Amino acid sequence: MLNRIAVAEGDITIQHVDAIVNAANNALLGGGGVDGAIHRAAGPGLLAECRRLNGCATGQAKITSGYNLPAQWVIHTVGPIWQGGNQDEDNLLAQCYQNSLALAEQNDIKSIAFPSISTGVYSFPMERAAKIAVTEIKQFLEKGSQIERVVLVCFGQRAYNIHKAVVKEIIGAGDITS
Repeated sequence: MLNRIAVAEGDITIQHVDAIVNAANNALLGGGGVDGAIHRAAGPGLLAECRRLNGCATGQAKITSGYNLPAQWVIHTVGPIWQGGNQDEDNLLAQCYQNSLALAEQNDIKSIAFPSISTGVYSFPMERAAKIAVTEIKQFLEKGSQIERVVLVCFGQRAYNIHKAVVKEIIGAGDITS
């Protein structure tokens, strides 16, 4: 497991993986944060394709081409907006990872990079979100997945430190940096 999960600090749009995950909004038409950065880096073709997808429900995932990105694919998933933890937010966030990984598997994707879904403007607590992410990724990979590498791409040192600590706690990894 250790060699299949990595944590990196930086820009998800420059990751050299088969697919990157977009923490999108329900419309899939771009926005702020990771979503806006991915749309800007991918170019106008991404927006045109997303318009044809008719949005995406929270917890679900849809796939598009990567256009001008190094990644061939973008998997768009809509995380929950944090409302105090009593509106099924944990389960919806877990579904984001489950459905994104399942879609990757269906498309023969071997390497995938995730941002910290819902922890920006959606205000999901970072450590709680990291534990859900790492747990779901670990469980998916343990079921015999063909995915070879998952990179958790963190924006900023705080996010990186939290994710690195959570991977070490859940996976038992020593050095898990990419």
